[in-house]
Amino acid sequence: MADVKRVERPLSPHLQIYRPQLTAITSILTRITGNALIFGVMLAVWWLLAAATSDEYFATANAVATSWFGDLVFTGSAWAVWYHYLAGLRHLYFDAGKGLDIPTAEKLGWAVVIGSVVLTVITILLVQ
Repeated sequence: MADVKRVERPLSPHLQIYRPQLTAITSILTRITGNALIFGVMLAVWWLLAAATSDEYFATANAVATSWFGDLVFTGSAWAVWYHYLAGLRHLYFDAGKGLDIPTAEKLGWAVVIGSVVLTVITILLVQ
């Protein structure tokens, strides 16, 4: 067999030129936020179960829920709820066959991201 000279090529050249699209990122983020909401629900359920169990157990659960960790989980959950809600509305709009062109889809993607952050800040300000 002939001696073949191997050319050094990158393994994945498409990764050097590929730019993730906003619509793909928002789709992945919708799945992540849906699964991440489980942690906020688990913390809230633990807090409620502890309240029904005993004063000592509730003191422990309440300390966790009102700590910086609890604030982080509940704030993230609030953002995830708003994001998931707005992304669902966007998908309903897509399901109606509207907004499927690339510029509109990108505008709606940014609207979901920015809208979820704004609604989260409003929610936090109203709760305090």
